[in-house]
Amino acid sequence: MNTGSDGRDEAPAAPDGAAAEAGEGEDRRGLGSRAPEFIRSRRVLHVSWQVGVFVVGLAVVAAGIVMLPLPGPGWVVIFGGMAIWATEFVWAQLVLRWTKRKVTEAAQRALDPKVRRRNIILTVIGLVIIAALVGVYLSKFGLVMPWNIRDQ
Repeated sequence: MNTGSDGRDEAPAAPDGAAAEAGEGEDRRGLGSRAPEFIRSRRVLHVSWQVGVFVVGLAVVAAGIVMLPLPGPGWVVIFGGMAIWATEFVWAQLVLRWTKRKVTEAAQRALDPKVRRRNIILTVIGLVIIAALVGVYLSKFGLVMPWNIRDQ
């Protein structure tokens, strides 16, 4: 390790292709800080940089959490905040790798013909139930809004 680096920017060498076996082949970059070298070489500046990245990431994640029950792309904003954190923190990089792997697996499972057939069947059954409930409502009350219904 040289004096200008804290060692976090170099990826450890994986023996005999162990990285590919561990599922890390898609992301060859090492874990650790992505801050510019002049920031990483000065301890106080690097800690300040990390605090700033954490605060900005926290604000973005908090905005995403607020958007979950409100209109807005809550999950997208939360993952955006995680990506901001991942520029500086190893734990966030690992969480994003795990999430990316799980999303890819779910997308592959959703393309399975058996799963697609099951999902289509369940959707059709749900739509038939909703249509039946709407039909019963219309036959009993007509086109009257529920809040305008008096005892009939």
